[in-house]
Amino acid sequence: MSALTWLNSEAFTVFDQKVIWSDMIGNTMGLAALALGWRRSIWTWPAQLVSGLILVAAYASAHLAGGVGKQLLVIGVAAWGWTQWRRGRQQAQDGTIAVRTASWKERGLLLAGAALGTLAVGGLFTAFPNLSWSPWADAYIFVGTLVAMVAQARGLVEFWFAWLLVDLVGVPLAFSSGLAFSGLVYVVYFALVLWGAHDWYQRSRTTANPSALEGATA
Repeated sequence: MSALTWLNSEAFTVFDQKVIWSDMIGNTMGLAALALGWRRSIWTWPAQLVSGLILVAAYASAHLAGGVGKQLLVIGVAAWGWTQWRRGRQQAQDGTIAVRTASWKERGLLLAGAALGTLAVGGLFTAFPNLSWSPWADAYIFVGTLVAMVAQARGLVEFWFAWLLVDLVGVPLAFSSGLAFSGLVYVVYFALVLWGAHDWYQRSRTTANPSALEGATA
């Protein structure tokens, strides 16, 4: 049995839903990455990268092109985010990094990028039905993930809210696609996102120089 075959084999069944190894392991790594992000640890990025590599197999098995694309995006942005945080001038001795709230201009750019990106990717998936059986939901998750990770790489508190909006669509889509563990993990994500958003916001209020990180990661 090849490694890919094993990853896409059944691990166990819960509530009449089959859980495959790639879905379980990849999402467990994703949870670890989110927890590390909450702690502002630079190790959040390699954890996200490994999670993305494993989840490519899970989404490919469910024939979700948007999910596969999302994970490939996660891998690329995780490598970039890792570099950005390593270069951050506000990085502390314990490996954490300073955070801040986005300016109104940055919020506008993130929202505009999310809207235009979703329209573009959704249009692509609609024009080529073989790419996705749920084009607009896949496009929303694909682009929302990119927006969230870019905001995280720049140390913006708003990245948590972007993840929250992605989860609202990701939960029902995961369950309907047979990825039960993904659906259950998204519920845990929701709690971590609320906790992380509060923590980052409180920390952003004590940042001495809110613009330092932006200059460091530009």
